[in-house]
Amino acid sequence: MLRIYTAIVALSTAALIFAGGLVTSTGSGLSVPDWPNTYGWFMFTFPLDKMVGGIRYEHSHRLIASTVGFLILVLAVWLWRVEPRRWVRRLGYLALAAVVTQGILGGITVLWYLPDPVSIAHASLAQIVFCLTIAIALFTSTGWARGYATTGTAPDDRLLEKAAAVTTGWIYLQIVVGATMRHTDAGLAIPDFPLAFGHLIPPHWDAKIAVHFAHRVGALVATFLIVATTAHVFYHHRRRGELVRPSILLLVLLAAQITLGALTVLSGKHYVINSLHVVTGASVLATSLVLTLRAHRSRFVGSVGSRSQRVAARDGGARPIHASGEADNAGARA
Repeated sequence: MLRIYTAIVALSTAALIFAGGLVTSTGSGLSVPDWPNTYGWFMFTFPLDKMVGGIRYEHSHRLIASTVGFLILVLAVWLWRVEPRRWVRRLGYLALAAVVTQGILGGITVLWYLPDPVSIAHASLAQIVFCLTIAIALFTSTGWARGYATTGTAPDDRLLEKAAAVTTGWIYLQIVVGATMRHTDAGLAIPDFPLAFGHLIPPHWDAKIAVHFAHRVGALVATFLIVATTAHVFYHHRRRGELVRPSILLLVLLAAQITLGALTVLSGKHYVINSLHVVTGASVLATSLVLTLRAHRSRFVGSVGSRSQRVAARDGGARPIHASGEADNAGARA
């Protein structure tokens, strides 16, 4: 049940990012001017017939955010009660702290009339919350243990570890630049694609053009890093399904993201296309994170995984292996 619940939490967080993208794309951030209430109503009692125009997007975003916050609270308590690995429990606490901070930033964004730095921080932290829920879902999944048990050894490729980590870090920075572009209204600062005012490099500059062009250059770098990392996986680890699958998904999402980015400009920032671009970017980041964590699996299992396998073999397989490769010691929580 915990494995299913963590997947639900991660999917709900992705839905929240999409809803946040709709708020920004439709300019609905101040459609509800008070917080935490909605026009004086308690959030969950606000009449549905009053959810019109931008209120529909902003209030729906608040409802989804509150639901995600509650789901993560339950997840943190659940991990505290049943998860034997201290570091996984701490990830749950960190996710809870992050989503609470996220809610506070969202309130400040409204009460201070959408200041760019706070709005950008709000959008950037949303990606971290999503990554935390994805990581918890991965670490509590049967696949985290099954992939290790199938091959007999955890991946031990230092080049892949570094390449995947750099790729994930760069994708996050690219998303932050994208958030800066959206919240400073620079999404159409360069109105054509793939050229910039008919040139490879903009013939004139201002702050918005610079941010927009930086986002395009960052996308090129991200594309190179993703292709290089996945090519390394296909060449050196083609038999490791736990690495190949996220690599394939990463390339598919990359193609979708580039397409959505182009359509966002060519459609004049259509709110649905723009929001899909936001949530697909988050999915690219999450998939790269999964690949990175799986590439680093040897650092998670290490000697503990070897010891647990020896114990399991000695006991005839009677003792289960946890998702990290550790022997079941739920009764001996640190």
